[in-house]
This record gives sequence, structure tokens and C-alpha cells, in this order.
Amino acid sequence: MKKRLLILSSHPIQYNAPLFKLLATRGDIKIKVFYTWGQSKEKIFDPGFGKVREWDVPLLDGYDHEFIENTSVAPGSDHFKGIVNPGLIEKIEAYDPDAILIFGWSFQSHLKVMRYFKGKKQILFRGDSTLLDESKGLSFKKIIRNIFLTWVYHFVDKVLYVGTANKKYFLKYGLENKQLIFAPHAIDNDRFSQASAINKETVKKYKEEIKIPENTIVFVFAGKLEPKKNPQILIDAFIKLNDVKTHLVLVGNGVLEDQLKMEVACQIESLKSRIHFLPFQNQTSMPVIYCMADVFCLPSRGPGETWGLAVNEAMACGLPILISDKCGCAIDLVANGENGYIFNAENEYDLLDKLKLFSSISNVELSKMGDCSRKKIEKFSFEEICIAVENSFD
Repeated sequence: MKKRLLILSSHPIQYNAPLFKLLATRGDIKIKVFYTWGQSKEKIFDPGFGKVREWDVPLLDGYDHEFIENTSVAPGSDHFKGIVNPGLIEKIEAYDPDAILIFGWSFQSHLKVMRYFKGKKQILFRGDSTLLDESKGLSFKKIIRNIFLTWVYHFVDKVLYVGTANKKYFLKYGLENKQLIFAPHAIDNDRFSQASAINKETVKKYKEEIKIPENTIVFVFAGKLEPKKNPQILIDAFIKLNDVKTHLVLVGNGVLEDQLKMEVACQIESLKSRIHFLPFQNQTSMPVIYCMADVFCLPSRGPGETWGLAVNEAMACGLPILISDKCGCAIDLVANGENGYIFNAENEYDLLDKLKLFSSISNVELSKMGDCSRKKIEKFSFEEICIAVENSFD
């Protein structure tokens, strides 16, 4: 008889849905997903983008799932009491899984399930926190946090960790190496790698529409325009670069949008004409964005840039990467001089130096770095996660 896995997730996520479908399709285990933010089956408001978000790729096809009633007075995935499911434990017992895979503990219901089923069912855990934002020294607040997180994770039997920085986090809070299984953060590599087949005329036309000439180096940032992602430092460094052969494209919306646009509008015409703002682009539109780029940039300073899955997307599309050292994926995905560069998140001049490096190398070298990205990201796949999940059962 097949092992039964119950997956607990707050809401449908564009990066997880294809994974759930693949797990179900492979057929080695039987899965069911409980979405605990019951209201998330409707359109939801994303405060980071400042708009109602609705993904244009299917998130519920190909796997068994159920939305659980959420009785929180303030439902949402951004605070502990935003997910309260009085009937959840009863529903899990009725499904009678061999193991429960929990995505994130920082919701009332998720932590309750971890505590209740510890010792009754195998508890698997998936989270991507790191220690990258930790300050040096020891404070009372940090001591309390250490004690609390060690207590939380003692309810876990095994962790499916996403990368090197994430593994260090779990080791700090009491888990042992034998409890940690590498299950890399991944995106739909096949869908994004097919971007290379996009008609060159389509890309050329798109660039013409936003007034980017041929034979220029295009740096692209894609994400929320928010302090955590720190697009400000990228714009400031690009202004200092002052290279007429380069263009910068920022894709997304957010709280910094008006401020950033105002700063660019104050620049001289020859400079501001080379900085382009595009609104949030849905999943099916992003491959074209990556295709018109020469380098993908993620200048995050945190706190909380636990990974940066847009980097996976850009690498699958064959792009070199320019990334800050505050991104959880940096140590795993970027090798300086091979497929990109890592810069100090607090040092604008370090970022400027890396922009200069990219603007000075040939198209052939950029292409080689992009090929290296594409090859490196092949190991960070849904298939690898499926294997890790299937091998995690006792």
C-alpha cells in the first residue's frame, strides 16, 4: 500500500503547485494538500505589490486538495493568528496520513498540528529561514528567541531544507544532520528554459516598445519595489555607472514605486531614458522579460530575503546573475566570475564595481556565464524535491 502524505500549506503558491502535481503524478506516494487560509481560494490582496494578485498559471490542477475553514477574525498569512482552523486536527485524523509535511510553523493552526501529532505521525517540515540577518553579539531578546525556536523545532522529525544557509539555520536550533534532507528550492525549470526558444523578433519588438535599442547591456530587476528588495541601491549605482551602452529595467510594484520614479524623473534626459519601470508581470509574461535581459539583478538587503526564487527563473532562462550577499540563494547559486557576482548588500560601490564588470565584458562572455547559470540550476529541480520527499518516510 502506498504511503500517505498530508501536506499543510497556507495557500496556493505558484512555485509549489507544480511540485504537488508532480508528486501526485509520480505515484510513489499518495498526497493530499490542505490549504489552511480558507479565504485564499478567492482573489487575495498582496500588500507587497499593493494590488489584488491572481496568478495566470493553474495552481490547483493535478493533485488532491481541500481548503480548510479559517475562522480567524483577521485572516491572512502575514501573522500568527491569521490562520485558525478549529476542525483541522479532526480532518487530518480522518485522512490518516503516514506523515505530515508542514510548510511554515508561524501560524496558530500549523504549530498546533506539529505539537498534537508529534510522536503520533511523522512530522516533516519545510521552511527557508536563514541566519543572514542576525546581528553579532548576544542579547536577552536573542537568547529568548533561541530557546523558543529550539522548542518549536523539537516537534519536527525531519526537515526538507532548501540550501546551505537554510541548513545552518536548522542546525543552530537543535536539529541534527541526520534529520536534514536536501530538497532544493526550485521553480518550473522546463517552462522557463523554453524561453530561449522565444522568437528573437518578439523580443526585439518588446524592447522597441519600451525604447531599448539593440547592442546595449540590459540589467533587469523583477520583484516587489520594497525596502527588503532594495531597488534603491541598484538605481543609485546605475546612475553612478553612467554608461550609455547600458539600460536598467525594474519590473514590479510596491511601496517604493512613487519615490523611485520621482528620483529617476529628476535625472538628465540621457540617463532617465535608460531606466525603465514596468508594472507587475504575471508568470506567463516573465520569460519574455528575462529574454530581453543580459543580466538579472537582485540587490536585497533584507531582513527576510530567505532565498530569491526569481534568481532560479533567470538562471533557467540562461542569464548571468548579480546578487547581494543577503540573499539566501547566493552561496548555492552564484559563483563569482563563473555565472555572475555577489556584492556586499550594504556597499553601493561594491555593486557599482560589479555593474562596471558586466558592462565591460563581451557578449560571448555574458553568454558563457548564462550557460553556466542554466547548467547549475538543473540540479535545483522539482524532481529533486520529489525524490527527497519520497525518501523521507521512516
